[in-house]
Amino acid sequence: MAKLNEADTPTINMISVGTDITGDIRSSGDIRIDGTLKGNLYAKGKVVIGTSGKVNGEIECKNSEVLGIIEGKISVSQLLNLKASSKIVGDIITAKLSIEPGAVFTGNCSMKDENGGTAEKPKETEK
Repeated sequence: MAKLNEADTPTINMISVGTDITGDIRSSGDIRIDGTLKGNLYAKGKVVIGTSGKVNGEIECKNSEVLGIIEGKISVSQLLNLKASSKIVGDIITAKLSIEPGAVFTGNCSMKDENGGTAEKPKETEK
C-alpha cells in the first residue's frame, strides 16, 4: 500500500559541465554547479562548486564545498569547506571554515556564530 503522506526528500539540483546560466537561482534543496553561473545563488541546503564550476556572483547557503572558482561574496550559515583546487576572489562570511593547502582566497573573511551574530572577541587578560 502506498504512503500518502511521505516526507519530502531534499532536492538535489545539478548544473552540468558545458551549461552556462545567466540570472539568479533560488533553491530549497542542495545544488551542485559544474558549469558556469553568472548571477546570484540562494540555497537553503548545501552548495557544491565542482572543479569545473565557476560562479560570478553572490552565494548564500547553509553549507558549501568549493572545488572550483567563485568571484563574489559567499555567505554560509554553517560550514564552508575550501578544497585544494578552489579559488575565491571575494568576501567570505561563515560560522566555520576549513581550508585545504593549495586553496586560493583573496578577500576578507568574517566569522559569525550559527545564529547569525558575529563571533565574540576573546577577552584580554589583565597584566
